[in-house]
Amino acid sequence: MLFSILNGGRLSFLQIVMNIIAVLVIVLVVLPFHELAHGYVAYKLGDDTAKRQGRLTFNPMAHLNPIGALCLFFVGFGWAEPVPVNMFKLRHPKRDMALVALAGPCANIIAALIGALLSDLWTVLLLMRFGDTMWYQAVEFFFEYYVSVNVGLAVFNLIPLPPLDGSKILGAFLPDDIYEKQLMHEQQLSWILVALIVFGIVDKIIALPETFLLTFVYFVAGLPFRPFM
Repeated sequence: MLFSILNGGRLSFLQIVMNIIAVLVIVLVVLPFHELAHGYVAYKLGDDTAKRQGRLTFNPMAHLNPIGALCLFFVGFGWAEPVPVNMFKLRHPKRDMALVALAGPCANIIAALIGALLSDLWTVLLLMRFGDTMWYQAVEFFFEYYVSVNVGLAVFNLIPLPPLDGSKILGAFLPDDIYEKQLMHEQQLSWILVALIVFGIVDKIIALPETFLLTFVYFVAGLPFRPFM
């Protein structure tokens, strides 16, 4: 990430280029996929708000949030413009809102799996035929960063604090009275998340589940290629 470069990270010019390309792919493809997943699941569960606002699309311009994109470049995590969801249009508001929220992190995990599969395919096609070339290393760096950011976004979004998806998933398991209080105080609760980010506590919270999920993604992606590696 550019944050590591600005802090003295030693990356080659080619690695920096691949880093930037990976971030652009995430901003222009993965973040729209994340928001589209939210909107599509909401639509299938009865809420057509996103559809009426033209948000059920892969078009990155429909989802782009400039500040979220810049944060992805400089600090390694970011966001798109949230898809609007009217929970009162959902057939089972409390349960369905959790399913809508879960769709976003699932989209990131799918994107990570695709990246890991392509990484293994790249290894089979290039490394085993031509050896450890400069271009092999550069493209591998792209895939490693791409996969790690997607896994990081999935785990980060599962933190059970507003405005993250995890808070809505948690809501499905809360008693109705506590759930209503959570909805009423979302803005105040979101400051807890801000404090955790500012003091670097979020990194410690997500480190273990991020490592576990990253290992799982590479394990699953590697299964089809085991006979060749």
